[in-house]
Amino acid sequence: MINITLPDGSIKEFPNSPTGADIAKSISEGLFRNCVAVEIDGEIKDLNCKIEKDARVRLITTKDKDALGIMRHSAAHVMAHAILCLYKQAKLTIGPIIEDGFYYDIDMEPVSQEDFLKIEAEMQKIIKAKLPFARKEIGKKEALEFYKEDPYKTELISELEDGTISFYSQGDFTDLCRGPHVPHTGFIEAVQLTKVSGAYWRADQKNDQLQRIYGTAFFSQKELKAYMRFLEEAKKRNHRKVGAVLDLFSFHDEARGMPFFHAKGMEIWNTLLDFWRKEHKKAGYIETKTPLILNRKLWEKSGHWENYRENMYTTKIDEEDYAIKPMNCPGGMLLYGLKPRSYKDLPIRAAEIGLVHRHELSGVLSGLFRVRAFHQDDAHIFMTEAQIHDEILGVLRFAEKIYSTFGLDFHLELSTRPEQFIGTDEQWETATSGLEAALKIYNKEYKINEKDGAFYGPKIDMHIEDALGRTWQCGTIQLDMSLPERFDLSYIDNRNEKVRPIMIHRVIYGSVERFLGILIEHFAGRFPLWLSPVQIIILPINDEIIPYAEKVKAEFENKNFKVEIDKRTESLNKKVRNAQINKIPLIVTIGAKEKEADTLSVRTLDGKVKYGIAKKEFIDKVIDNISDKNLKLIF
Repeated sequence: MINITLPDGSIKEFPNSPTGADIAKSISEGLFRNCVAVEIDGEIKDLNCKIEKDARVRLITTKDKDALGIMRHSAAHVMAHAILCLYKQAKLTIGPIIEDGFYYDIDMEPVSQEDFLKIEAEMQKIIKAKLPFARKEIGKKEALEFYKEDPYKTELISELEDGTISFYSQGDFTDLCRGPHVPHTGFIEAVQLTKVSGAYWRADQKNDQLQRIYGTAFFSQKELKAYMRFLEEAKKRNHRKVGAVLDLFSFHDEARGMPFFHAKGMEIWNTLLDFWRKEHKKAGYIETKTPLILNRKLWEKSGHWENYRENMYTTKIDEEDYAIKPMNCPGGMLLYGLKPRSYKDLPIRAAEIGLVHRHELSGVLSGLFRVRAFHQDDAHIFMTEAQIHDEILGVLRFAEKIYSTFGLDFHLELSTRPEQFIGTDEQWETATSGLEAALKIYNKEYKINEKDGAFYGPKIDMHIEDALGRTWQCGTIQLDMSLPERFDLSYIDNRNEKVRPIMIHRVIYGSVERFLGILIEHFAGRFPLWLSPVQIIILPINDEIIPYAEKVKAEFENKNFKVEIDKRTESLNKKVRNAQINKIPLIVTIGAKEKEADTLSVRTLDGKVKYGIAKKEFIDKVIDNISDKNLKLIF
């Protein structure tokens, strides 16, 4: 007799080894029809997996959060099956699920989005056939024999430990796979291919370039259509496209992955940093600056030369090895160690907007989101053990204040010790416990990412949510007890004894470049007035009004407003349209009537126009809106 304990605590008995399907059928036929897989003692398995002993079981239906990933994994197999039907010489490599769908890397002739329709049509044939996903386990030798003509699968299998290896088949298609999968292909109700790109086998430029075909899948057409609408909106907000229209930044082959900021981009950049500096000063931070290039001895002491060298740009100066800094931390250690410190000096909150360089593969570069040169808004907080909770809580509340200014909410994730690390077990335990304790006091839900910490300490990551509901990891708080030891940092405590300080690494924007890219997409280029690179544009009705419009412009500039005047000999409608394309928040029209009455006609980006606004009233409202950092214009 097999006893199955369900999530509600009830127990069902089965005379023989039941499958997840048997358990679902014993409850109701409707439940069985909607079951995708089964969780057995915490491990997700195929629905037809036999349960050989007493177990805790959770049935996973199409409404379950885990179901979508399982179905998308199956959809990747269906896509691979369809491609092999259409492209006989294609060779499969790997096909994982990703956040919004799946992809498969395939060695095949180049394809484009024009080819998607025929691939999707072939996929629909496989889906309508409701082909069962069948699991088979074979020995490593037999698996290598099966894939003897496929160098990619052979390489993958060769790296596996000896023992049985699982394969999945649907119809005449078989693929190396751990599973699990949905019961049959008919569960894939709505699927669509989204894009194709090049990818090197195992992300190594020395290897063959493959076709990476992306797709997504849902349990209903309604969900798929909603997602495709989301993609269209995301495409409109794409920061590279919007940045080009607004003349904010550009990229050039002469410095791949390293952005060039234009005058208007620098206006936003400087506004972000002015805000950052004022808020940090109020929060008790000092600002420092460390060199861009430091020698190998420093990076060996910090552990970066051993653990991070492949991502670093190196050079030689006077026959000595140097590296361009990928992080600001080691320079901060040197500054702290310059002079003796007392417990009365702590905490020391030292911030730095530091330019760092990291060697990213060309294939992963992505606008401002993934670059090789970027500015980190770092801070290193040196403190006593007794100050850990207050300082971590201080950073969390400080980050909340910064993000809320932009209308951004966030969630928290705690990442623990990775496979490669420096420091002792005891140090890691103390550091991790300190972060957990502070999170509990902060009283905001968080999730744990096992083994995803930095090599020098555990961390709290802050994932902000934009206007489209997408999340972006920006802020991070890393508690470090190792680097202070490596750099022999100390302070004198209240017993006049030398003690090692504890240290926090933290960023809020993360990368200033990336944060700006996020803001461009969050606001769709329609920045709030305080952040806009051009806040006001003046449109004189005719050439006779231009001298007066220039005086108004000068008056606005005296109030530190960012203002332009459009003196082109174009129609007013064309000028207005151009200002709207450039997403300028306030479009001020001046004619003879406005000059006579000392008033303004003001149009906002929502299309509303107000006539006869007194100039002083306009100036006061703009000043209030900017100083309050309002997210919406109130006119």
